[in-house]
Amino acid sequence: MKNLIPVLFVFLWQCQTPERAPSSESDLPGNLKAEIPQPQFTLNSDQTHNKFSSNIEPVLTVPSGAVIEAFTEEASDQQLTPDSNEEDLINISFDPIHPLTGPVYVEGAEPGDILAVTLHEIEVGDWGWNAIFPGFGYLVEEFKDPRLKTFAINPGDAAIEFASGISIPLKPFPGVMGVAPATDSLLSTIPPRANGGNMDNPYLTQGTTVYFPVFVKGGLFSIGDTHAVQGLGEVCGTAIEAPMRIVYEIELIKGKSIPEPQYESDTYYAVTAYGSSLDVAAKKATSYMIDHLVEEKGLSKEDAYMICSLAGDLHIAEVVDVPHVLVAMHIPKEIFD
Repeated sequence: MKNLIPVLFVFLWQCQTPERAPSSESDLPGNLKAEIPQPQFTLNSDQTHNKFSSNIEPVLTVPSGAVIEAFTEEASDQQLTPDSNEEDLINISFDPIHPLTGPVYVEGAEPGDILAVTLHEIEVGDWGWNAIFPGFGYLVEEFKDPRLKTFAINPGDAAIEFASGISIPLKPFPGVMGVAPATDSLLSTIPPRANGGNMDNPYLTQGTTVYFPVFVKGGLFSIGDTHAVQGLGEVCGTAIEAPMRIVYEIELIKGKSIPEPQYESDTYYAVTAYGSSLDVAAKKATSYMIDHLVEEKGLSKEDAYMICSLAGDLHIAEVVDVPHVLVAMHIPKEIFD
């Protein structure tokens, strides 16, 4: 029966897609103006792994420019359900946490290249959960008891009701996106790294293009840990974890390299940096933005540094995925001509 769940999930989701999809360009987010392309490939929510390694075999091989429809499972990999309670939370095994749909092998991708992943469409599933896990979170010493909330999400919902009188707008995005690192070790998906991974950055939503450095042949891109909404920092350790359908386009960029993931929308360009502390990550992000402005805008390093101080915004993406945190810096595009 379990093997039938992904098939039924895809079928039911496809049946409701017309109701959930934006009906016109005016319904789309402000940074998504192009028509959503039709998927050429589909990956189901059972085509997953939950480690990062160059030894994980790809489930799909595509050319540059391929449009992929990927179904993702929520972060517990079906250990939690809409009817779960705190006892179920305590008994969760962390072994299957973060099921990632993929990997996808991109033809021609080699170390030193870049993979550009454009998130064209993100649809939330019919439920989600948020929790406090004992021993996990930014204020772990203060919050020692488990807490679980589950939420029904109906087609067309723009927000969830957290409690009576408290409504939080939905802003779905994948918490984990990444390529394979240059190691055959099976690395945990919990901390972010140079390959991307658990960045937990709510800016990486529909209409955004994310750039990943390639470390192994084919890139081996994966996506998952999808969040219906999350604040910057993810301080309690979880977002509203929910299954999703994502349509993304993956393109190969030759002749350019970046040290860690970067991203852009119509209105800003951003760099990311992980570190063992906010100080380390923030300094790296600032240096990466200086390098970007020097290379792309022809500025001196001194002018680039000054612009980072005047127009650059540092954002704390997440602080809970030890041993690393993630910081991003945004520069508005409007300041250039």
